[in-house]
Amino acid sequence: MVKVREDHPIRKDGTVDLDLWLERLAEQVEIDDIEEIRRACELAKQAFERAGTEEDVWSENSSGSYLTGLEMAQILAELQQDQPTIVAAILYRSVRERKLQLESVRKQFGKEIATLVDGVRQMAAIGSRKSPRAEDNVLGGATHMDNLRKMLVAMIDDVRVALIKIAERTCAIRAVKDGSRKKRYLVAREVFDIYAPLAHRLGIGHIKWELEDLSFRYLKPNDYKNIAKLLDEKRLDRQEFIDEVVNLLDRRLGENRIDGDVNGRAKHIYSIWRKMQRKNIDFSQVYDVRAVRILVPEIKDCYAVLGIVHGQWKNIPHEFDDYIASPKPNGYRSLHTAVFGPEGKVLEIQIRTHEMHEEAELGVCAHHLYKGTDTKTSSDAYEDKIAWLRQVLEWHEDLGESEAFGDMLRADIVQDRIYIFTPDGHVIDMQQGATPVDFAYRVHTEIGHRCRGAKINGRIVPLNRRLRTGDQVEIMTINEERPRRDWLNPNLGYVTSSRARAKVAHWFKQQDKEKNAAAGQKIINREMKRLALDQEDISFEVMATDLNFKAPEDLFAALGAGDVRLSQIINGAQRQVDHAHPDEQLDLALPSEERSPAGLGDIRILGVGNLLTTMASCCKPVPGDPIAGYITVGRGVSVHRDDCPNLMQLRETDGPRVIEVDWGREGEATYPVDVYIEAYDRSGLLRDVMILLAEDNINVTAANTVTDKHNNTACLTITVEIAGLELLGRIMDKINQVPNVIDVHRQRSGFNL
Repeated sequence: MVKVREDHPIRKDGTVDLDLWLERLAEQVEIDDIEEIRRACELAKQAFERAGTEEDVWSENSSGSYLTGLEMAQILAELQQDQPTIVAAILYRSVRERKLQLESVRKQFGKEIATLVDGVRQMAAIGSRKSPRAEDNVLGGATHMDNLRKMLVAMIDDVRVALIKIAERTCAIRAVKDGSRKKRYLVAREVFDIYAPLAHRLGIGHIKWELEDLSFRYLKPNDYKNIAKLLDEKRLDRQEFIDEVVNLLDRRLGENRIDGDVNGRAKHIYSIWRKMQRKNIDFSQVYDVRAVRILVPEIKDCYAVLGIVHGQWKNIPHEFDDYIASPKPNGYRSLHTAVFGPEGKVLEIQIRTHEMHEEAELGVCAHHLYKGTDTKTSSDAYEDKIAWLRQVLEWHEDLGESEAFGDMLRADIVQDRIYIFTPDGHVIDMQQGATPVDFAYRVHTEIGHRCRGAKINGRIVPLNRRLRTGDQVEIMTINEERPRRDWLNPNLGYVTSSRARAKVAHWFKQQDKEKNAAAGQKIINREMKRLALDQEDISFEVMATDLNFKAPEDLFAALGAGDVRLSQIINGAQRQVDHAHPDEQLDLALPSEERSPAGLGDIRILGVGNLLTTMASCCKPVPGDPIAGYITVGRGVSVHRDDCPNLMQLRETDGPRVIEVDWGREGEATYPVDVYIEAYDRSGLLRDVMILLAEDNINVTAANTVTDKHNNTACLTITVEIAGLELLGRIMDKINQVPNVIDVHRQRSGFNL
């Protein structure tokens, strides 16, 4: 459940009792100089008074930044932050809203606090995914990029900057309930995409849960309300059950002379919904709705308690996780098990030490609480988190674009992890779906650049083979650094991690422009021949202009350096061919922003039939976006992105007219294409090709095989139904990886390769 903010101490006249607030703060965290914090509060007050704020900034009803500063300070006190961090939090909003000069902060409170405030101010750049328009700023995107790099550097140099920003966004998501629906959505989207994952990666469990629940409340209001209602309906019965379990476990621990604290565990609505979606189960099948947490002094007690629990109740197979022996990537440690408890009801139990619990709740903020312990576990976890932040900066420098930052942040956190052994027996964690090339770059950039082969468990495997937990991987290298351009082709599946892809692209960017241009032109020529496109119908000057390049040579160089995807060029070529030869097969109809009849390929209306459809101009959905439809009066169905604020309002005010729609392949315009395959003949060749096509739902209408016994070769001509050139290129790339295949290309009458 979401957390409710504690009220500030208020006097009878409605103003904040600063003395009592400071007294409470000193009880939460160690304060060296209480008067410095008082001076910070007074300075914030004076700043708003000088700015001409009409309302009393000390009043509980005030919407000014002063109360936000107090709330941020309270959050940071809960995280056991030091005095400079708390002072910076109190002053931050006044500086951000330009009611207080940063130089004044530096003069009165010193360089450390001023640097913290400035670092948090720079972090505002993270909320904007797109670069600013050039007409809005003389420097345009360059200034935006510079601000983002400053923010990242600040995070790396001092993690307290990130903590202050997380506290500020926590206050924002708490307060946004009084704002407009659009504002609630925008704040929730930013918090969910950026700051909840960041809190998770830093191990700050209780803030991460709060940010996720509050964001979920505004992004998916109906789902949130449904689960909250189900939780509330079962609350009394569940509490009686939990009380019975807690009393029984207390007795068992006492009988075994184990000093443990047993409590019911708080439920988080987003985690319940996510588990329901991930496992495709109903609310009644979510095991951890009934949950208990046991805290004990030492690690050996954790396993002793686990034995007591499994001796008392039968455990559920495959529902036990030992995060003490194998901690999560963010340093989280605990034992998780699920059992059939009293009355046969499923019960989840978490077992951890008090130290582990502090780490789970406070993350990087907890490392100093256990400096006196003999182990280095807490310190190591803290250093690992700082190392991760440094990786973020390194990836960003290689990518050179801010749009990918939020996606990277979530992609490398949310996905399941796999654990791979090096030849020396060290364990490296990677994201699901990683390949040997990803592993090589994870070990070291130079190893990745020099990679030419890989062994998994002693056997040589293709470089695009997916790794599995427990694999031992050995990378075979050459003497010189020479990545392959094929690694940047997503169709071939050599690279899946954002870090490895950035490293490969960065290497090619460092090469000579002439070499990149020559390589790019070679790639284009090969693909044009393979797709049987006549280059006489294609103007690379026009294509370069469309893609914002001055000349074709610049376009070729960008392709060779990995800055432009081959699919962008093929789509541009397709548009030119369609214009020159309107009757040519593979005549793609680009999605119209105006109207298109439902069922003609772009959109399938579920349960309604053929209706006129209109792409909503407010959110402009494109194929692949989650979408929904709204039945208008006289204009058919208006199609919106599923997360469109206008659609969210329509769901509340006119819900029955919101219908489910989908980008359907049923009825999608497809065209017959002949694909020619040359291969060394072997048993099962045609079967392997057909299985590959079936996995991609490609319909085969004809197939012909001719073998040459003298040369031991086979020539296959297959007619497939394809919707576009990009899909055709992807399919041919996959066929080319089938063992024994020599060449694959599109066969077209009257076109000579």
